[in-house]
Amino acid sequence: MKIGLFFGTFNPIHIGHMVLANYLAEFSDLDEVWFVITPMSPFKQKKSMLSNHHRLAIANVAVEDFSKLKTSDIEFKLPQPNYTVHTLINLEEKYPEHSFNLIMGEDNLKGFHKWKNYETILENYHLYVYPRISEGKTESELLKHPKITIVNAPIIQISSTFIRKAIQDQKDIRTMLPPNVWKYIDDMNFYK
Repeated sequence: MKIGLFFGTFNPIHIGHMVLANYLAEFSDLDEVWFVITPMSPFKQKKSMLSNHHRLAIANVAVEDFSKLKTSDIEFKLPQPNYTVHTLINLEEKYPEHSFNLIMGEDNLKGFHKWKNYETILENYHLYVYPRISEGKTESELLKHPKITIVNAPIIQISSTFIRKAIQDQKDIRTMLPPNVWKYIDDMNFYK
């Protein structure tokens, strides 16, 4: 099975994440998309960052009705700081029957050459790169790399930062979150 890995803190997961993941699961050659929840760094405690457990629970609620979308807490069990290359190796060991691919925004591609072992990642994994309006066009030789596919996915300009601030300001942002995610966040009084 061909799996796309969508890394992030997902604090919280919102419709922008869901639209992109579902688009890739339905309109690319990926069989599934896994949201890989990045653990909170013990060195960068942020008041607005929900615990690993809560962010995973919210993501699980978001994907429960989507058979091609899954979550992964693999990075919770790895030594920190963690690097994507280590996560990929761990996933391959745990799921040898799958082939793993990275999903990243065009903005991340600009700094990809600074990632630990980025050459190894490019050699062994395919990258699916989606556009980001705010960053402008990427003028990178990497865009021509045979292991990189530019995905013409819908762009939704919503950020988790915006969501958290809006909830804190008591704005009605229910349309920006999957309904079951909104209910979970509201029931738990998160971000208030």
